[in-house]
Amino acid sequence: MPVRDRVRRFLQKPGTADLTRFRRLLPAIGAREEELRQVPDGELAARAAKASADDDMAEFAAVAREAARRALGERAHDVQLLGTLAMLSGYVAEMATGEGKTLSGALAAAGYALRGHRVHVMSVNDYLARRDAHWMRPVYRLLGVSSDCIGQDSDRRHREDAYAAQVTYASVSELGFDVLRDRLREDVKELLVPSPDVVLIDEADSVLIDEALVPLVLAGAMAEGDADHEMAMLARCLCPGEDYQVDEDGRNVHLTDAGARAAEQLLGGIDLYDGANLAVLTRLNVALHAHALVHRDVHYIVRDGGVHLISESRGRVAALQRWPDGLQAAIEAKEGLTASDSGEILDSITIESLVLRYPLACGMTGTAIAVGEELREFYGLEVAVIEPNRPCIRDDQPDRVYASVPEKERAIVAEIAAAHRGGRPVLAGTLDIAESERLADLPHRAGFLCVVLNAKNEAAEAAVIAEAGGYGAITVSTQMAGRGTDIRLGGTEGDRERIASLGGLYVIGTGRHVSSRLDDQLRGRSGRQGDPGGSVFFVSMADELVTSHAPDTRPARPAYADGRVTDAAALRAVQHAQRVAEGARLEIHRNTWRYNKLIEHQRQLLLEHRDRVLRTDAALRSLAAHCPDRYLELSGAVSESVLVLAARQIVLHHLDRAWTDHLATLAEVREGIHLRALGQGPNPFIISLDPLAEFHAEAVRLYHRLLSQVEEQSAQTFQVVTITADGADLAAAGLRRPTATWTYLVRDNPFGLVADWILRRFRH
Repeated sequence: MPVRDRVRRFLQKPGTADLTRFRRLLPAIGAREEELRQVPDGELAARAAKASADDDMAEFAAVAREAARRALGERAHDVQLLGTLAMLSGYVAEMATGEGKTLSGALAAAGYALRGHRVHVMSVNDYLARRDAHWMRPVYRLLGVSSDCIGQDSDRRHREDAYAAQVTYASVSELGFDVLRDRLREDVKELLVPSPDVVLIDEADSVLIDEALVPLVLAGAMAEGDADHEMAMLARCLCPGEDYQVDEDGRNVHLTDAGARAAEQLLGGIDLYDGANLAVLTRLNVALHAHALVHRDVHYIVRDGGVHLISESRGRVAALQRWPDGLQAAIEAKEGLTASDSGEILDSITIESLVLRYPLACGMTGTAIAVGEELREFYGLEVAVIEPNRPCIRDDQPDRVYASVPEKERAIVAEIAAAHRGGRPVLAGTLDIAESERLADLPHRAGFLCVVLNAKNEAAEAAVIAEAGGYGAITVSTQMAGRGTDIRLGGTEGDRERIASLGGLYVIGTGRHVSSRLDDQLRGRSGRQGDPGGSVFFVSMADELVTSHAPDTRPARPAYADGRVTDAAALRAVQHAQRVAEGARLEIHRNTWRYNKLIEHQRQLLLEHRDRVLRTDAALRSLAAHCPDRYLELSGAVSESVLVLAARQIVLHHLDRAWTDHLATLAEVREGIHLRALGQGPNPFIISLDPLAEFHAEAVRLYHRLLSQVEEQSAQTFQVVTITADGADLAAAGLRRPTATWTYLVRDNPFGLVADWILRRFRH
């Protein structure tokens, strides 16, 4: 082992996990290969089960390899088995694109299942979960392991069957929302998700790091919505730069003095900052946010008369997700749509909390080292780097930097045209839907046929990807084609060789993402399994990444007439902007976790209490103690079992109601906590209160009152509610649960980093 690697391992750097013990098994695994080819299909499952029971890793790996060969016609390489063994030991395996992570993960999941575990394979989206579950099903069948998949369209019966399987594939959001929905069940028989056991995470960095910035939030419908068309129209009348300004980071917008005066005049001469008009000012600020910061075909699309959110890290429609009501209604008004029902947050869960429910966790991805410290910090996971089966020979060219966006896009079209004329397939990766459609239109004008893949046509994803490596193909895609997709060269062996001779798939990035991992994933669509390939990124000094995260960068001076910049300082500025963006994302992640850690502890305490109420007669015993006369009265009228049911319904209703109110109060506390801290003194650089400590103190105080309030309210309801053979008639008592549920897209840390907020506040 090189001295450098020994030093890194001594310092416990991410990716230095020792795989020696696994490599030592490879000769024994290979020695059994010929003998296993003679074993009948029906005996493979028994051999795999015995190997797992005996903890004979070499035997299991050998049987698994043979099962994959028979089921898929693919012999697992040694590196794939190393990935399987690493995951079976609890690591996140980093395996290069095209190295067969899907098969490695399936064999690891089967290994856990044969040890008696129930395994959830958590994916970044429905498409990959469905694809991989279907693809790997023959392997599981030969190994005697049941498997199934859950998607956003799965009904309850299908979900029950899928969760009953030994291995269940599902996206992180579907698993999370099923967990949240179970927290509202009123009958043990209605519980859907089994107790957590083993989770194997596909595209682990995306699920555990990128998706972790957005907590999963379940909301319930409470009333008809009200789209504020008046404020949407007013926002459209205001001029950017003159009437309102957007902060440098693009996260906030505020009225200027001139804008406030213009708005007051349009609203009939009112004083916006008078206390009596606070609600009007709030409505205007939300409408202005929707108008200036949330963009169609970037953050959402309009389809079938509704607003559909786009997942920032995946480029896909976030099904059943919404912004919190005020912003959702403002965007619907902006688009001239009827407002959807308003609601309230019923419960939420962070990705950390969801994953940490599982006693055992492992995973796989092509880009883990870059976030190895975060995986260790937030999840206690270590990264094991698996060397590729064949060296990557992809030609990754240096970034090409241009002074402006139009100059950059002209250069991109010229590059696409040059590759296309020779028949080389091109994948152009864009940052959002609007850019993908704009860029795709340019080759069309030049006479080239290209295919667009984005959230608007995601139903055609499989067909588009299947053709993307063909001779002369031009595919323009958002992040949808940047992770988990397997683009093969040509449709036949002859086509593959011809395209390989041209240099293979050529990946063109139309701009740097906010994370270098997303760039690496896009590059990784090319050069799989030792195939030739190439990649290059085109960047503009006017790209949002640079203007938002390196705003002080001096304008670049073009070195050529086409606007290309060769100044090394410009390239350093782009790299610096990406590092700043990654640092900001990490701070948001840490901030999200700091604030949610205590909430999650309180949630666990409440859920333990709720589970006792759900599974025992604890509710009736409590109500009988508080209302003995009422209990005696009802005991003579209905059976004990009916009373147990009624008491349970009453207490669960008030418990769930109290938790909903608690979350709403904590949201208000958190929103105002920084203002309280900053208000302690005139010196902006001395903050005598720690916002996090203040939040924790307030949260603890509020929680201590919660259960006693539930007892009081439950007792009051028990005294007056009508009880029939079906239990408590809560609806007649005016106690109703939400008529529908959906999920919210909630951005934690909505005001940016605390330091940024302070600087903004005291800048003028």
